[in-house]
Amino acid sequence: MPRALITGITGQDGRYLAELLTSKGYDVFGMVTGRDNPMIPRVCANAPSLEIVEGDLQDLGSLISLLDAVAPDEVYNLGAASSVGRSFAQPEITADVTAIGALRLLEALRVRDGGSGAVRLYQASSSEMFGTARVSPQDELTPFHPRSPYAVAKVFAHHTTVNYREAYGLHASAGIAFNHESPRRGIDFVTRKISIGVARVRLGLQQTIALGNLDAARDWGFSGDYVEAMWLMLQQPEPDDYVLATGETHTVRDFVEVAFAAAGIDDWERHVVHDPRLLRPSDVDVLVGDASKARERLGWKPRVSFPELVRMMVEADLEQEARHDS
Repeated sequence: MPRALITGITGQDGRYLAELLTSKGYDVFGMVTGRDNPMIPRVCANAPSLEIVEGDLQDLGSLISLLDAVAPDEVYNLGAASSVGRSFAQPEITADVTAIGALRLLEALRVRDGGSGAVRLYQASSSEMFGTARVSPQDELTPFHPRSPYAVAKVFAHHTTVNYREAYGLHASAGIAFNHESPRRGIDFVTRKISIGVARVRLGLQQTIALGNLDAARDWGFSGDYVEAMWLMLQQPEPDDYVLATGETHTVRDFVEVAFAAAGIDDWERHVVHDPRLLRPSDVDVLVGDASKARERLGWKPRVSFPELVRMMVEADLEQEARHDS
C-alpha cells in the first residue's frame, strides 16, 4: 500500500486528507510535535487507522529521522503557524515554522531522496501571497505582493519549493489554495468565529459578535473539496503549481448574512458590533482565484457552494453548542 506523511495533521485539511487517503488504501502517518496535543484523539476518531508520529518543522534532524522511519511515498506539508492575524503579533515564530519549516522539510527530502523524485511532496501555499494583486482573478502567473508576516513566510516557502524542484529534481508541487473552510476550522479564524457566534446567538448564549473588516472579500470553498486537489496533484507524472479556488468572491458581510439566515435570524445587524482592535495593520481587500489549470489538467473543481458551506458550518456549531449547553 502507498504510504503518506502529513504534517499539520490536527488542522482541518490534515483531518480531511487523512480520511481521503485512508479511503484510498494508504497507510497514513500524521506528524505532531509532542503527543500532548488535545486534538489527537479527535483526529484519530476521524481516521482510526491513522498512525501518529513525532516530528518538528523547527528541527531538521527530527524530520530526517522521521522520513527514514516512515519511508513515505507522498508527503503533504500542511503544517504552519497558520493565523494571518496572529502572525502580526508573532512574526518570528511564523517565519520559523511556516517559512524555514518548509525549507527544513525540503532539505530533509533532498538528503533522503537524493534528487530521484521517488518521494512526492505537496506544499500548502496560500492565496494570501497575492496580497494587493494588480490582476483579478489571480492565477499561477500573478505576481505576489504579501501583506502580512504569514503571507511573506508562505511566499518564501513557495519559492523554496520551486527552487528545490528545479535545482535538485524533487517531485515537489505547490497548491496555491484560496480560503477554504469547514466545521473543523479553528475557532480563531473569522469564518468559524462567525458560525459559532451565530449558533450561540440563536441559542441565547450570547447577544453579539465582534468583528473587524466586514468588507474584506475572499474566495471561499470547502476544505473537503480542496484536499482532493492536493492528492490529484501528486498523482501527476510531473510536479507543478496549481491555484485551487472557486472563482467566486464574497465579503465577510455576505458570510455573516448567510450564517444568520441559516440560523433563522433575519435582523443580523443588531447582533454584530465593529471592533477596531480586530483590524489588521495591513489587510487584503479582495482575493479571487482562477483555477482553470487545475480544472483542465487535474479534472478538479469544487463541489460545495458558498451558501452550502456556510449552512454546513452553522448547523454543525448549532449542534455542538446545544450539546455543550445541555
